[in-house]
Amino acid sequence: MFLRTLVRAGVTLLLAASISITHAVSVTVVEDNLDSPKVEHVRIQSDAHNATGIRYVTNSGICETTPNVAQISGYIDIGTNMSMWFWFFESRNTPETAPFTLWLNGGPGCSSMIGLFQENGPCFVNADANSTTLNPYSWNNVSNMIYIDQPIETGFSHGDDEANSTQSAAPFVWTAFQVLFENKLFSKYASREFIFASESYGGHYVPGFVTYFEQQNALIASGKIHGVPISVSALMINNGWFDPLIHYVSYLNYTTNAPGYGQLRPDDVLKNISNGLYGPDGCVAQEKACYAAGNSAESNKICRHADKYCIENVYWLAVDDYDPYDIRQNSSAPFPPEYYVDYLNKKDVMAKIGAEVPYDECPTKPYHKFIKTGDEARTWLPQLSALADSKMKILIWAGDADLNCNWLGSQATILAMDWYGNKTLHDTPLTNMTIDGTTVAAVQNVDNFSFALVYKAGHEVPAFQPKASLEIFSQIIRKEQLHSV
Repeated sequence: MFLRTLVRAGVTLLLAASISITHAVSVTVVEDNLDSPKVEHVRIQSDAHNATGIRYVTNSGICETTPNVAQISGYIDIGTNMSMWFWFFESRNTPETAPFTLWLNGGPGCSSMIGLFQENGPCFVNADANSTTLNPYSWNNVSNMIYIDQPIETGFSHGDDEANSTQSAAPFVWTAFQVLFENKLFSKYASREFIFASESYGGHYVPGFVTYFEQQNALIASGKIHGVPISVSALMINNGWFDPLIHYVSYLNYTTNAPGYGQLRPDDVLKNISNGLYGPDGCVAQEKACYAAGNSAESNKICRHADKYCIENVYWLAVDDYDPYDIRQNSSAPFPPEYYVDYLNKKDVMAKIGAEVPYDECPTKPYHKFIKTGDEARTWLPQLSALADSKMKILIWAGDADLNCNWLGSQATILAMDWYGNKTLHDTPLTNMTIDGTTVAAVQNVDNFSFALVYKAGHEVPAFQPKASLEIFSQIIRKEQLHSV
């Protein structure tokens, strides 16, 4: 499906040798299947969860080369033959008090190394695919950052799990953080401000996962289960895939008149898109049937068929020969470039960071598991609405040149949310946000909720507007309404 191509976690952080750990600690030697140099992992076995633990290397010297800024990379074993890749970067500034941010890319089944190396991580890979340049606008300027590859088999993660939907993937990510926060390398972050940031299929992941985390927190508080509460203080989703019915309709609206870019498709094609949406047993009717089916035995088939129909009869007509992630550019030379993929598959790089298998950016196996359950055709608007109604700090933002998860769909989604601020949001106009006198976005704020349309940006907003994205991120983690600076 179209979402999978891109997106549809002095004194430095303590080395294992310098801390007292009550868990079993051992060093294991691992060889990857490319005959790369041997990798020495430090292993910390979990006391609380069977067949779980973390295996990692510290300060590999890869990507983050800022003096005295620590990094940890490796695997969270969340069960037998279930190894979830993570890469953690300490904040470049006041790491002892900076918040803790999880970044997940979407897909479903796309690696979060996309975000790390193409968007908001500490470095970019150069055209030689053999060297890196520091990113001055990295989000670890202001936050401790962790990037996680999930579901398993995505990116550097390996093994197998049964995650075949947003709902079924949530417990595995929850377990990963139980394992992380149990040990002294990461336990101090459990009490920090926790920001959950994602994009594209993150419109499913974030409301789904955060809702599950809160359900688990309630069980922990009542004594029904033992665990570490995962209290998300803020969530951020750019160019999200929230409610498929709304998003499929947005393809007609966006291609009829993409604000700032004009009409994208000729009148006859727009008529065909409209027919695909509103014709008998069309996309709208099939999506409504999917929603009505809920979690019934027949729902997977109904939702899977709806998604297939809408892709073929709406999406592909809208896209045609446009780059769906940035309508301004030629898809034969997309930005941001993919140099990092070859870099991560270099034997010496894999050895230094502790990777055990070749890197696969968006593998098909986890993606097809989600397709079979019709997960892409299901809505997470009710859960997003409930989180907004709880007054959680929320940012929904989008680049203006992305067709795939276009901003008209994102804006229609937030206007459809059922929460206490609905009427106020409808009555709140978009106003310009400037940085040093330059307009970078149009924003709406209602209490703890913000929406931002970022100008001159495609699907991966931080890649196109790094300075503006860092400023927006910084304002959110400070729990401010978006404003000019």
